[in-house]
Amino acid sequence: MQAIRDAIRDIPDFPKKGIVFKDITPVLQDPALFGMVIDAFADRYRAMGIDKVLAMESRGFIFGAPLAVAIGAGFVILRKRGKLPHETIGETYDLEYGTETLEVHKDAIATGEKVLLIDDLLATGGTAMASVNLARKCGGEVVELAVMVELGFLGGREKMDGVPVFSLVNYT
Repeated sequence: MQAIRDAIRDIPDFPKKGIVFKDITPVLQDPALFGMVIDAFADRYRAMGIDKVLAMESRGFIFGAPLAVAIGAGFVILRKRGKLPHETIGETYDLEYGTETLEVHKDAIATGEKVLLIDDLLATGGTAMASVNLARKCGGEVVELAVMVELGFLGGREKMDGVPVFSLVNYT
């Protein structure tokens, strides 16, 4: 995965001073690299019997849709409050400055379905843990959290309440 790591660029002081943003757009712009990411995830999950791939708004959608197709699973989107048209279940979580709520359609996951959570990046774990809680509220069995990039130094993995984490690139 060194080629993927090499393509990710650092943007200093974005979105605010003191933050070094990990920009994944060069990976997405290169069809060979983007394909490598989807293939790596598909190779890992194809034989696990995943029923649904749950992707977090919004960059998780980039990876979740092609992965769901590649492994023969359904695709479920987790959106910010008020963005889904049907009856929803929500989970509120803390951010650095306030709170946010993720929602999923009530009928998106059947009890006992094996679900995989996917996002572009794992940082502090707030969004990821809210996603785990949503999947569990719906009766899903969370198999793993998959991310392209993990900022290991922020400790998000430790907050995952027993859910294994798989990352292609980890900055420790």
